Amino acid sequence: MLKRFLAILAGLVVGGAVLVAGALAIAIIITYPRLPSLDVLTDYRPKIPLRVFSSDGQVIGEFGEERRSFVRIQDVPLLMKQAVLAAEDERFYQHSGVDYVGVMRAAAGNLVSGHARSGASTITMQVAKNFFLSSEKTFTRKFNEALLAFKIEHTLSKDQILELYFNQIYLGQRAYGFAAAAQAYYGKPVKDLSIAEMAMLAGLPKAPSAYNPVVNPDRARLRQLYVLRRMRELNFITPEQYEAAKAEKMVLASQVQESGGLPAQYVAEMVRQAMYERYKDKAYTEGYRVYTTIDARHQQWAFDALRAGLIDFDRRHGYRGPESFIDISAINEDERGEALDDALSEIRDSGDMQPAVVLSAKPDEVKAYLRGGKMAVIKGTGLSFARSGLNPRLTPAQRIRVGSVIRVRANPKGYWEIVQMPEVEGAFVSLDTQTGAIRSLIGGFDFNRTSFNHVTQAWRQPGSTFKPFIYSAGIERGFTPSTMVNDAPLAIDPQAISGQKWEPKNDDGKFYGMMTMRRALVLSKNLVSIRVLMAIGTDYAQQYIQRFGFSPKQHPAYLTMALGAGSVTPLQMAEGYAVFANGGARVRAYFIDRIEDANGRLIARTAPAQAGKNAPQVIDPRNAYIMSSMLRDVVRYGTANRAMSLGRQDLAGKTGTTNEFRDAWFAGFNPGLVAITWVGYDKPKSLGRYGYGGTAALPIWINYMANALKGVPEVDTPLPAGLVVRQGAGLRGNDEYYYQEFQRTNPELRINNSGSRPGGGSGTSAGDEENTDPDQPPPADVVEDVKELLF
Repeated sequence: MLKRFLAILAGLVVGGAVLVAGALAIAIIITYPRLPSLDVLTDYRPKIPLRVFSSDGQVIGEFGEERRSFVRIQDVPLLMKQAVLAAEDERFYQHSGVDYVGVMRAAAGNLVSGHARSGASTITMQVAKNFFLSSEKTFTRKFNEALLAFKIEHTLSKDQILELYFNQIYLGQRAYGFAAAAQAYYGKPVKDLSIAEMAMLAGLPKAPSAYNPVVNPDRARLRQLYVLRRMRELNFITPEQYEAAKAEKMVLASQVQESGGLPAQYVAEMVRQAMYERYKDKAYTEGYRVYTTIDARHQQWAFDALRAGLIDFDRRHGYRGPESFIDISAINEDERGEALDDALSEIRDSGDMQPAVVLSAKPDEVKAYLRGGKMAVIKGTGLSFARSGLNPRLTPAQRIRVGSVIRVRANPKGYWEIVQMPEVEGAFVSLDTQTGAIRSLIGGFDFNRTSFNHVTQAWRQPGSTFKPFIYSAGIERGFTPSTMVNDAPLAIDPQAISGQKWEPKNDDGKFYGMMTMRRALVLSKNLVSIRVLMAIGTDYAQQYIQRFGFSPKQHPAYLTMALGAGSVTPLQMAEGYAVFANGGARVRAYFIDRIEDANGRLIARTAPAQAGKNAPQVIDPRNAYIMSSMLRDVVRYGTANRAMSLGRQDLAGKTGTTNEFRDAWFAGFNPGLVAITWVGYDKPKSLGRYGYGGTAALPIWINYMANALKGVPEVDTPLPAGLVVRQGAGLRGNDEYYYQEFQRTNPELRINNSGSRPGGGSGTSAGDEENTDPDQPPPADVVEDVKELLF
């Protein structure tokens, strides 16, 4: 009886198995031909973002929906591959797409636990799911996944499948693939990861959100330890490597540098706009690599100099009070940390300036909560700047009190201090005078605060920094550096300036009578600049300044042009001053050196015009030499004398301060590098008593140039042909220079208020100006000698 029962049972089992096998075979026969084509795998083209680099290869920007970097499987370190196999599919190189041993092991484990804990998906099955299937947990999806795995294994090699997996899998932080994840989490390429870091990344595919070390460091640590243990069990690492990896402290990229790398966001955005204009949406998916002209060292020096200068300027105006207020009295003590973290998460750091919430405020001590549970105790020197904010007589909005949102910074000397974000804005740009290649560009104090690029988008009055272009026009029309011009009161005919009466004055309200053009530029005398412009004519000047790249629309042909009443951008000023620096050639500023595709093949490259080669010569080399020598005297003896602290003789430049101190400028150069600094408010208003170009802008330029020119030999520009040198005829006994055809100090008297051109004729020689000191008025006898030449 028992034998008959067993025989029937066996028959049923066999019959059931045959039916199942038959049904499975039919399902396979029906389903397999309907499986999707594998063209997307055999011709794999991942969406790789646009990446922007400095000239020396540092990443300064990335644009795209997904962080992704394609890496060939042969370029992946063996330990990285072994870490992934240990975590996801140790029998990857043995099975044919479905790991039956793994399935049985997973089934047994699930049976023992009473619920599904492991699905036994192989790497090949994960590739099938990631490329072709949804994540729904159904038998149909799992069946199709297994069939696709067989099809993939039949079509591709194991290394090809692993390469697809390494580049396609999502690993959190918008990162797809292990190369992108290595950069996102650790800021380094895969080849430079430690074993502990490899294990951390290898643990992410199972559940990227749950094991994200940025969001869930504790759970990520447990997963990392599991992967390390499996690597050891599989003899992928030695006992010593295992112990060292377990003991290694986790340091993420965000903990190394909160600022996110080289501070060149404004440049990166310029590249993004240029690439989108050229390639449209493909710019974000084709993996273009754009290498800029930005020098990483120069960019960092410019960033540090501008921020330090703006912070220093802002501190002179005192502490304004907290940024905002959070009512923490209603927050439960147990929930306070989480609530404050949420509030602070909406406030971005600005460099080393971190937002914090005040928990207690006393006259001699402030305690503040920082994001992540860190506590800052500020006292002593750290309170110096903001001590006025602790005055109990202040309004609640002005006073530092419990709940106030303030900015704190860890001082390099080891204590916390209260700081504040400056209201004032600024811009800095430097470029190679020979080619126009931009070496550094900082468009504002903080890109996260405003993406408005003050270098390229801010149209501001240049003030006295525009005077050299008027003087250059004068020299081209027959003036010389020794031409005597009257610094005296002047009343302008209302019809000459669009119907408004104008009585211009010098900044100090004083007038010094007759002086040379060189001395007038050194002292930045307004009345001399106006008389020079009157002599050459506003129409001529308007045409002439176009040689430097200035638009006539932005500079109406009025006498106010002599004082910089038009509109310029800092980048335009850099191009304009480069003409003086390089001997008279017009070079165009550019910031993209070359564009490569995802495989590193060159697509496009900038071929800049170079001074002395193929760049157009827009002014006479003699003119450029004379103007450079006059601007060097501005640095040696005039309003930019602070720059002599750099100890160089090849520096030239001009300060600029506009009406009511709304804009502060310094434009300066040596023969190889020109740099422009601008300081002002976005909504123009007075910078106050510290708002001179020499006090607000020049220190920033000096700070940058001190680094940029360190170790760079001084350049002695050779004298161009056609210049006559008179020894001792310049300021303080220096040489003076004249066009061979314009050697007379003053042209004959055809210079008048109608604006006619000066011509040749007799006049006072430069030798008549003895012991000229730019800080003192000219001798009375010199004034007496040239009375007939008063304008």
